[in-house]
Amino acid sequence: MAGPRGVPAGVTLSLLIALAWLLCLIGSVLAPAGALIAVPFAAVALAWLAVRGLLTPLRRLFPDGDTRSRGDFVGQMCVIRTGTATPDFGQAEVTAADGSSAVVQVRTTGQDRLARGDNALIFEYDKDGEFFWVMPYESGH
Repeated sequence: MAGPRGVPAGVTLSLLIALAWLLCLIGSVLAPAGALIAVPFAAVALAWLAVRGLLTPLRRLFPDGDTRSRGDFVGQMCVIRTGTATPDFGQAEVTAADGSSAVVQVRTTGQDRLARGDNALIFEYDKDGEFFWVMPYESGH
């Protein structure tokens, strides 16, 4: 989970706790007896300021998360993996640009029926139904 400024929340919280603890320890040794009640509050405030200053350089160590989406498969060729693909049912294997493959839910339009091993073209993603619309695809070789 990303925290403030793109640094994971666990890293931010760990830095804050460790630094606040260290500052509290130092403050309890240096502060006069009458001011000990303020040491934890001052330690947390100073730790937060220090962590905020560290977040910007730390962000470079944590690149943005995976920005791929299902929509990236639109326009790709896929191979039917179920016995058939119809307007009501079907699955196909599609290969992403990075070489990884995924089995996705597919549906055909009209009277198109695709059999296992047939090539199909993904032409749209249905967000509500969470499936891809496909049509028969014949390669030109």
